[in-house]
Amino acid sequence: MKKYITILLFLPLFMFSQKMVSKEIMEIRKFQEELNAEYLNPKETPLRGDNFTNFKEHPFFPVDFKYIVTAKFSKTKNARPFELPTSSGKTKSYKEYGKAIFQLDGKSYTLTLYQSLDLIKQKKYKDYLFLPFRDATNEKETYGGGKYMDLKIPKGNTIVLDFNQSYQPYCAYNAYDYNCPIVPEENKLPVEIRAGVMYQDIYHH
Repeated sequence: MKKYITILLFLPLFMFSQKMVSKEIMEIRKFQEELNAEYLNPKETPLRGDNFTNFKEHPFFPVDFKYIVTAKFSKTKNARPFELPTSSGKTKSYKEYGKAIFQLDGKSYTLTLYQSLDLIKQKKYKDYLFLPFRDATNEKETYGGGKYMDLKIPKGNTIVLDFNQSYQPYCAYNAYDYNCPIVPEENKLPVEIRAGVMYQDIYHH
C-alpha cells in the first residue's frame, strides 16, 4: 500500500517536470523554425546568390538543458551611451544595461547585456536586450566572430539565458551587406558553449 501511495505522490511532480521540459523544448523548436524560415524568405534572408539557393536549414547543436541557466541579474546604474565597433569599421550606439552572473559546470561566469539606442526608439524593441558573446567553439563549430542572443528585460533580479537559442550574426553569412557589432572583450567565455546554431565557413569563398 505504501508503495502505491509513494507513486501517487510523485506522479504529479513527474508530470509537472515533463510539462516544464516540454515548454522549454517547444520554445527552442520555435526559435529554430523561425530562424530557418527567416533565412528561406527572400525578403528577410541575409543570404545572396548560390548561398540562398543552396540553403535548406541551419545545423544546430543537439538541445542541451545544461545550457539553460538562471543567472543573477544586476542592472547597471548610470550607464552612459558608447559606440560599439562593428565588423565594417563603423560603430553602433549602445548602452550597458546589466550583468548576468551564472554557473556552468560548477564555475561562475559573467556576461554583460546591452541595449541598442537605435532599436529602443521602436515600440516593439523597448524591452529588448542584446547579448553578444564568444566561447571556445568559435572558429571550430561556430563563427569566429562569436554568437548573439536576444533577450528581454527581466522583471526581477534573475534572467534565464538559453544558449540553445544563440545564433550567428548576419555578417557570418554575408560580410558585404551587413556590419555586425564586435563582441566586447568582457564577453569572451573561456569554455565551450555547445548550443544553438552551428556554423560551416562556406559563405565567404
